[in-house]
Amino acid sequence: MAFPGFRYASTGILAALKVGSKLKSGGKDKELGLGVVSGVATPLETEIEPAVASMAHLQQILSTYLEAKDIATIRDAYRFSDQAHLGQLRSSGSPYITHPISVAEICAGWKLDAQAIQAALLHDVMEDQGIAKQDLLEKFGDEVAELVDGLSKLDRLEFATKAQQQAESFRKMLLAMARDIRVILVKLADRLHNMRTLDAVAPEKRRRVAKETLDIYAPIAYRLGLNALYRELQDLCFEAIYPNRYRVLEKAVLAARGNRREVLSKIDEQVRAAMPAAGIESEVLSREKTLYGIYHKMVQQKKSFTNVLDIYGFRVIVRTLPECYMAMGIVHQLYRPVPGKFKDYIAIPKVNGYQSLHTTLVGPFGTPIEFQFRTHDMHQVAEEGVAAHWLYKADTASLQEIQSRTSQSLQSLLDIQSQTGDSSEFLEHVKVDLFPDAVYVFTPKGKIVSLPRGATPIDFAYIIHTDVGNHAVACKVNGDNVALRTELSSGDTVSITTSPTARPSAQWLNYARTGRARSEIRHFLRTSEYDESAAFGERQLAQALKELNLAMPSPEDAIWEKLARSSGAKSRAEILADIGLGKRLAAVVARRFAPDHPLIATTAAADEEMTAARSVPIQIRGHEGQAVQLAPCCGPLPGDVIVAGVRIGHGLVVHTAECPVAIRARMKEPDRWVDVVWDQETAKHFSARIEIMAKNERGILSRIAAEVAQADSNIINATMHEDAINTVMLNLTVQVDSRKHLAQVFRSIRHVSQVQKIVRAKG
Repeated sequence: MAFPGFRYASTGILAALKVGSKLKSGGKDKELGLGVVSGVATPLETEIEPAVASMAHLQQILSTYLEAKDIATIRDAYRFSDQAHLGQLRSSGSPYITHPISVAEICAGWKLDAQAIQAALLHDVMEDQGIAKQDLLEKFGDEVAELVDGLSKLDRLEFATKAQQQAESFRKMLLAMARDIRVILVKLADRLHNMRTLDAVAPEKRRRVAKETLDIYAPIAYRLGLNALYRELQDLCFEAIYPNRYRVLEKAVLAARGNRREVLSKIDEQVRAAMPAAGIESEVLSREKTLYGIYHKMVQQKKSFTNVLDIYGFRVIVRTLPECYMAMGIVHQLYRPVPGKFKDYIAIPKVNGYQSLHTTLVGPFGTPIEFQFRTHDMHQVAEEGVAAHWLYKADTASLQEIQSRTSQSLQSLLDIQSQTGDSSEFLEHVKVDLFPDAVYVFTPKGKIVSLPRGATPIDFAYIIHTDVGNHAVACKVNGDNVALRTELSSGDTVSITTSPTARPSAQWLNYARTGRARSEIRHFLRTSEYDESAAFGERQLAQALKELNLAMPSPEDAIWEKLARSSGAKSRAEILADIGLGKRLAAVVARRFAPDHPLIATTAAADEEMTAARSVPIQIRGHEGQAVQLAPCCGPLPGDVIVAGVRIGHGLVVHTAECPVAIRARMKEPDRWVDVVWDQETAKHFSARIEIMAKNERGILSRIAAEVAQADSNIINATMHEDAINTVMLNLTVQVDSRKHLAQVFRSIRHVSQVQKIVRAKG
């Protein structure tokens, strides 16, 4: 029995989700009526008839919005599918054709067109029964054949045990969805029916499929604004993964519903009476939080069920946008609002187009109750999302607009798949990026950007543009300078400062939250490391060839292909990158270009040349990027005597010759060390650490900073602490171009009379 005044919706997507839904209660299968504010399933006393392999019910739904000729083509698709699946059974033992029919019924509830309904009926015939795409094309046309082909590619690896197969399947779904939004809608309908009938499969598979649905398909439904579908998928997954917790929580909610009946009825009556009195025509609907929503809140906030008070709420639907704010004001006069619990999703819509006013009030007996205010159009979009547009728009131009809007909703996923090569890494980024957006920030021009909770300026920068992210150096939030790792909050105005010479750091991965930012950073690091290593390797090889009085072969020279084949490389670029990364020695490769030296594979015989090859020193400039790293323990500068250790796969690590770390490592593994020298043309910016002991007097740091600037240097970092009475130790990191420049900085600092001692910090 429902609360007085509680309404049950049964149109559009809610009607679609209602088809075939069941709830086991009291030993009987009950149909679920989806109504109350969040579209949560609540039991109705209506028995469900056993599933029959007939399209009578589907035809009844289709007749409400399609013409007879379209229904005839769908009937042809049904007959074709029925014949193709003849003799095939589902895990439950029912004829397999019942599954495509159920998927088609869900799609019909969304008012999808005839081609999509045909694809829903035929979505398994290619994969399961070996029907050729050409056969479908000849019988049903190009559009239907493409939809079925896209869905078949997705299902080819369905429920695979390997993560890579799962990721590749999902990647194909994204690409198919980018071409036609109906692919993802049919796929979601397919997944919904599979989840509804999941009790027929083994428990292990049930949990695995439910986990995949919760991680990927439910968030996609949210992104597309299919909120009723999103909530039902969450509850079905919760029941499959934690069946015992689901049953306990279900009983607790039923008990709480009875205990709070009086309070909710009183609120409902008062709100219904107040709206007409103020001249506002409205509908007042009740809302119940989903079981998964309650469980998630209990886990996240570490609360018991009795402490989760906002299980029930109300939704007020009005005619116009101004009436949303007027209605909220009326309700605020009836009950006291809870401070900080107001959200205006009308002024700042969610990324999926959702719009409503949310406010939490203290009801009778101190019970907090959430109210939502929206117009009828907002309500339609809130429940049905992108599918709502199919109800009213059927012309080609409008459907193209729907396709465009949907692609924008999932643009970040499309960006990730285009930047990520590794399948498992791609799926990891996608799962991160699919979590509901919770933070809304502004660009300096007032544009709203939605980000997941915990997002940082790094995420914001990559949302604006890849180049902004790749060249970000600083950030201002609400006019104040903040670190790039700062967590953003809703309402912040964010401004990113860029520099052409700046580049992403691997450290950014520690505080980037969006999948797009993480994939862009990794893509840049991989690409730049390879390119820089190849460029550095080419310079090393040219130098080694010069020592042997040999000319560098042109890139088109056939000798590169022969060398690559003999040494197990794929191309000239890979050989050069391997040299830059320390996987091959330039001098050894150079000797293979000698006229009297046959090209051979890298064997023990070839390795004997390495000792001689090491006598050719490698020239270092200091700006080779990932291929050459300056050791932080000693901070080598041009002018220092240097040595370098080879880190296989990471290039060279350059140390000063007297560095204790280098000396110890060289004694342990002498074969990994090569001779290096500074090139005549080196980078202009190196970091050097210095320690200064000075008298602790006012303004000492500013005077030292002035002298550093006078020496044409810059302080990158500064810390200070008291060393003794009236003595302070300053640790500075300064920017210099050579050892000689550092000596000049030392001379300038000594002009400060309070400075007692200055040394270059090492170790």
